[in-house]
Order: sequence, then structure tokens, then C-alpha cells
Amino acid sequence: MILYTIMPEHLIFQTAKEEYEKRTMVYYDGIPFLVQKTETNEYEIVQNLSTNPLHFLEQKYAPGTRFTISSTTS
Repeated sequence: MILYTIMPEHLIFQTAKEEYEKRTMVYYDGIPFLVQKTETNEYEIVQNLSTNPLHFLEQKYAPGTRFTISSTTS
């Protein structure tokens, strides 16, 4: 069977429910991200949810990048 679709693979072949429960949306530098908390209490970017194309060109906002959120980060 061949499936022709414009939908991303992760929306069609979803992972376990437990994997989605680990993820949350946060704002980092004023940009919304879907993140997953790591064992070292950092956040790892899963998906950049920004509507600004320039945010996708910045390496520091790429999926897999880790950061910490302090009280001064918006």
C-alpha cells in the first residue's frame, strides 16, 4: 500500500501516548516551542511553532537544541 499525503509522518504514524505527555509548549526568547524536559532539567526543542520564517534560520532554535528557562526568560 502506498500512502500519498502532504501530512508529516509523525501525524500519521503517531508514537505512544506517554511520549506526548512529556511534551509541553513554552515561550523562549518570545518564540513558542514544543519542548520535552530532559533528565538534566533542561528543555530540548522538539518543534519550532513560530510563524516567523527567520526563526527557522537560527541554529539556536533548531530541534534538538537544549536550553534552560530561568525566571528572567520570557
